[in-house]
Amino acid sequence: MLKDIKEFRCIILLKPENDDSLKKGNYLSLKNTFRMNNKLFMYISLLAAVLFSNCQTSQKKEKAVTPSSNKGEVYAIDTKESVITWTGTMVLSPDKEHTGFVYLSNGAFIVENGQLIGGSAVINLHSLAYKDKSNTNTPIHHLKSPDYFDVEKFPTSAIVITNVTTESDKTILVTGKLTIKGVTRLVTFPASMELKDGVLTANGKLVIDRTDWGIRYRSGKFYDVVADQVVSDEIGFLIKIIARKTRGC
Repeated sequence: MLKDIKEFRCIILLKPENDDSLKKGNYLSLKNTFRMNNKLFMYISLLAAVLFSNCQTSQKKEKAVTPSSNKGEVYAIDTKESVITWTGTMVLSPDKEHTGFVYLSNGAFIVENGQLIGGSAVINLHSLAYKDKSNTNTPIHHLKSPDYFDVEKFPTSAIVITNVTTESDKTILVTGKLTIKGVTRLVTFPASMELKDGVLTANGKLVIDRTDWGIRYRSGKFYDVVADQVVSDEIGFLIKIIARKTRGC
C-alpha cells in the first residue's frame, strides 16, 4: 500500500536582537553591527547550505520508503476488461431487478508468494449505466442524482483492502474500506482469484445496505412509503477484475 511521505523543511530566521537599533541616532551603532555581522552572515549561509543539504538527504531517504521498494508483486487493474455489475430491486417485486454496470478508473493489487495481501480501486460513478438500455422506470440520471449516488458531488467511489483471509486454493475472504458519498464503512466479501502468465483474474460478490452510506431514497427504514414503492436497501455487486503484472520478481 502507498504510504504518506512527510516533507521536511529547514528554515532559518534572522531577527534583530533589539528593534531600538533601527531608531534614528543609532545609525553608527547599526553600521558597526552590520560590519561585525558580515562574517557571521557568511557562516550562517554556510550552515544553511549544510542544513538544506541534510534536508534534501532526508527527503530522499523518506521517498525511498514507497511501494516500489516493498516486497510483493504489483498487478495494475485493466480498466477496459474489468467491470462491476450492480443489482437493485423493489421490496415487493424482487423478481423485477434493475441491473447495470459501473467501471473502474484505476487500481492495483499487491501479491506476495501467490497470495493477495493488499490493493485498492477507484470506481468511476459517471460510468453508471443500465444493462437494459430500454429501462425507463428509473432513468439513469436519477441514480446519479442526490437521491442515490450524487455523482456531481461524489464522482468516484473507492475501496482499500485492509485484510485478506485464504479460505481455499482459489477462494479468499476480502475485507476493505468502502467509501461512497464520502462515507467509509468496512465490508467483507468472498472472492476467487487466479494467477496465470502475469495476469490476475478475480471475481467477487458484495452485498451492501445502501442506507449505511446515507442512500435512503424510498427506504422503508426511514420513510413512510407506500409498500409497493419501497426500494430494497440491499444493492448487490458482482465484481470482475482483470489485472496485469507491472512489477515484482
